[in-house]
Amino acid sequence: MNIRPYERSILDVHGIGEEKAKLFEGLKLRTVGDLLEYFPFRYEDYKLKDLQTAEHDERVTVVGAIHSEPSVRYYGKKKNRLSFRMLVGRLLVTVTFFNRGFLKNQLSLGAEVTVSGKWDRHRMTITGTELHKGVMQQEQTIEPVYSASGTVTSKMLKAAISSALKQFGADLPEPLPEAVRTKYKLLNKQETVQELHHPSGQHAIKQARRRMVYEEFLYFQLKMQLFKKNQREQNSGQSIYIKSEHIHTFTSSLPFPLTNAQQRVIQEVIKDVASPYQMNRLLQGDVGSGKTVVAAACLYGVICEGYQTALMVPTEILAEQHLESLKSWLEPLGKRVELFSGSLKGKRRRELLEELAEGRIDLAVGTHALIQDDVIFKNLGFAITDEQHRFGVNQRRQLRNKGQHADVLFMTATPIPRTLAISVFGDMDVSILDEMPAWRKPIETYWAKHDMLERVLGFVEKELTQGRQAYVICPLIEESEMLDVQNALDVHQILTDYFKDRFHVGLMHGRLTSEEKDQVMESFDQNQTQVLVSTTVVEVGVNVPNATMMVIYDADRFGLAQLHQLRGRVGRGSAQSYCVLLADPKTENGRERMRIMTETNDGFVLSERDLELRGPGDFFGAKQSGLPDFKVADVVHDYRTLEVARQDASALVESNHFWNDPEYSVLRDYLKTTGALDQGKLD
Repeated sequence: MNIRPYERSILDVHGIGEEKAKLFEGLKLRTVGDLLEYFPFRYEDYKLKDLQTAEHDERVTVVGAIHSEPSVRYYGKKKNRLSFRMLVGRLLVTVTFFNRGFLKNQLSLGAEVTVSGKWDRHRMTITGTELHKGVMQQEQTIEPVYSASGTVTSKMLKAAISSALKQFGADLPEPLPEAVRTKYKLLNKQETVQELHHPSGQHAIKQARRRMVYEEFLYFQLKMQLFKKNQREQNSGQSIYIKSEHIHTFTSSLPFPLTNAQQRVIQEVIKDVASPYQMNRLLQGDVGSGKTVVAAACLYGVICEGYQTALMVPTEILAEQHLESLKSWLEPLGKRVELFSGSLKGKRRRELLEELAEGRIDLAVGTHALIQDDVIFKNLGFAITDEQHRFGVNQRRQLRNKGQHADVLFMTATPIPRTLAISVFGDMDVSILDEMPAWRKPIETYWAKHDMLERVLGFVEKELTQGRQAYVICPLIEESEMLDVQNALDVHQILTDYFKDRFHVGLMHGRLTSEEKDQVMESFDQNQTQVLVSTTVVEVGVNVPNATMMVIYDADRFGLAQLHQLRGRVGRGSAQSYCVLLADPKTENGRERMRIMTETNDGFVLSERDLELRGPGDFFGAKQSGLPDFKVADVVHDYRTLEVARQDASALVESNHFWNDPEYSVLRDYLKTTGALDQGKLD
């Protein structure tokens, strides 16, 4: 199908010359396609409203006669207020327009006008936004609102788009095959674009938007799924068939039963390991959901098939904690686990490197030290990286290259909403541990104002007296390491004075060296320090089961995801744990975050709410998300359509008819023009 109308220059649109084209360039409108898909960001509904039933602060449109002489009052340098009284039915209301004094010359006593604006039911006033002479035709009540700029007005945009629709609207390419449109009851492309720019009603807008959301998500997911398919086929793996009896042997040896989610994820990993393609799977697990035991089961299964395995983590203390757990599970079953870290030196290091190269070590647990050149495996078949976002792409690749086509599983304790996981990690398979072990006690979370600090410290002391430990977290204030440290120092001094000789208070912050941080954590781990004052550098994954209290200063400065991660440092033992959020939020958003934290311990629920509050761009940080700028679609509110589009795209790229049938030619052309067909590379 011909896609040329979309590619034509904006200069081909009647009414657009060189001068206007330069102005439109500022909005990145260069082609007919850019213009036709510059959709309104909202719609104003000018349907007449009865003021007797209208709600306070509701947006209304009314028709009436001007009942008093319009007057303009000037204030400030360039500010003015136009006011007049207007008879609407039996109600006499005051209408005010700000900075629209020029309208006075168009108004006269007794004239009939249509006014739209915000209705103040108590003061009987309308703060106007739109004014039309006479009675507005009701078939024209829905008006599109476009993002304009200083030089390109909404009026210019409407005129240019209308002109482009008249010229090229009938020739729009249809990327979606009839079978797909029929299956989901979607409008065709021509109707969709027409209704989005010139809506015939609210239902029509809804249907047109529904069609565009699916199309945008399908385009995006086709690129993702094609990239995933090409990556898989270019990186052949080694098929390792893990016997079910080996998994049964491992799970039977545990002192606790696995959750259904853990069993499901183990089966997903086993299936990947058995496939002829290299694994590309992300395992998401909320704090305390049991990712480590899932990893251990899979590692054990691979070892039983005669391969070596590896687990790489970002810090030495985390490596030591994993080592302790993995040794307790695997060594009784006859498997050898050893630690490789920066502190391993001299003769012991040479011995372990030799034994690893000879295949006498089954599982190597370590930090970046695992990817050093002299670390050689005899037969690495499977590797895992924990907190995968802490490693660079090259570091992860180096670990994979330690074996011949080794499978790699990525793990993270940072819950990412499924909506974003599908989008951002669309080139990966995603497994989710969404069920907590039955024995884990939910952390009780409370929100306290700063003037309640004495009571909070009394609560902390009660826990310490029972032999427990506590974290006290201080926020990063502005973008200054010095201020951050100073804040922690102040709190450390306050708590040291408060607990005096009763309990030892430690201090952790970003300006300590790695060795100093390890010493501080070691002291806390051994209960030589009872209270640890820390900035947010306290490590994800640090496991001190005896710590039952978490106090977070100025908690409203943190996002929900970060608060949840910090809260997850406690609740790791059998005793009841508590989290106290010290905050005096000044905004409704801040208060809402405190409320949400006290209502749920579910990291995935929190991450969804965080996404709603902050939006997808802010969730990952500026330009980090990898999300395209969708014109109509919204990954938060349209997540069901996103999932459908992902499934459809996955099926399409694997099917022969997608690559051969003429009805898919527009979609194929799109993949060519974006470079997605270029060896699976995404632009």
